[in-house]
Amino acid sequence: MSRFLTLLSILLVFAAPCAHAAVVEQTPAKQAIMIDFDTGMVLFEKNPDQKMPTSSMSKVITAYLVFEALKDKKLALSDEFTVSEKAWRMQGSKMFVDVNKKISVENLLRGVIVQSGNDATIVLAEGIGGTEDEFARALTKKAKELGMNNSNFVNASGWPDPNHYSTARDLAILGYSLIKNFPEYYSFYSEKEFSYNGIKQENRNPLLYRDMGADGIKTGHTEDGGYGLIGSGVRDSRRVILVVNGLADDKERAAESARLLEWGLSGFENHKLFGAGEAAGTAAVVMGQSATVDMVSADDIKVTVPKLARNDLKVDIKYNEPLVAPIQKGQEIGVAQIHIPQGATIEIPLLAAQDVQKLGFLPGMLAKAKLKLLPSRGTGG
Repeated sequence: MSRFLTLLSILLVFAAPCAHAAVVEQTPAKQAIMIDFDTGMVLFEKNPDQKMPTSSMSKVITAYLVFEALKDKKLALSDEFTVSEKAWRMQGSKMFVDVNKKISVENLLRGVIVQSGNDATIVLAEGIGGTEDEFARALTKKAKELGMNNSNFVNASGWPDPNHYSTARDLAILGYSLIKNFPEYYSFYSEKEFSYNGIKQENRNPLLYRDMGADGIKTGHTEDGGYGLIGSGVRDSRRVILVVNGLADDKERAAESARLLEWGLSGFENHKLFGAGEAAGTAAVVMGQSATVDMVSADDIKVTVPKLARNDLKVDIKYNEPLVAPIQKGQEIGVAQIHIPQGATIEIPLLAAQDVQKLGFLPGMLAKAKLKLLPSRGTGG
């Protein structure tokens, strides 16, 4: 897992800001989460780790494996797979493929993403995995690699099965990973219609038909799970990812997902506190050839804050004072405590930016004598 994905996983475990409790309580969704794409911070959540049927939202991880094969040059969009009888007979939403016919990977992807075709999903699964069962095992393995630790897939389409499940948080991680890792293919998710076999079908994602910056991702519905959606949108170069599930019908899904996405896009802004390697603070050092050392973060540190509370953002730099040499560059020596307005406190490790060598024998003895005369100190900031 990449360093940023590790940071994302850390941030995704934070509780929703208490000031947004009204939004959570008012949503009729049984499970929901919204995250900021750049920071990974949770804007709100409701039962985010509750296992739930994923319905056709499962097709996002199916497409993820296809995109991965395309990126690795193991597959080309022009390659063709043959429709099996199993795929042809598959019920539910369909691309309306014909048995024994060869169809390009590109058309099959549109059949999966735009038309939500269960038949097209099985054709891709069998073409890549040999069997749908084998492909499903690969889906679960990939989910674990991405940090989707509460997910299990037994088929490629999301067809109801008690052992086929995920969570809102896991699907948010999936949505993030899809956009982050495959920007060259993400445009499939903003296509509003696709025609195949003389049949034109419209994309079921209701967000695409509103002028609000939405550009994906996937809807789903089962009797047990209700109506769900993985959505994403961009405004002023800032992207959010939304997952809702357990809604009563497609009208409620359309209205609630639009309301929440608009809230997430318009109510927050991102602040870059300091860049990777940029000094966040300076720590005092004793017994060293330098009296101070800069403290830096390994990554760019950005946070998402409510627009109306932007002036309440606070950062405290903490370290055990005084630091005693020798100190190695990259050694963890402190933390940046970021107090999100009306929300959680995030702690980011701070590292030494330079080596600080220990003083020689005689200067060291003098410094040690002075150190014994100093009063006891707590943490510095």
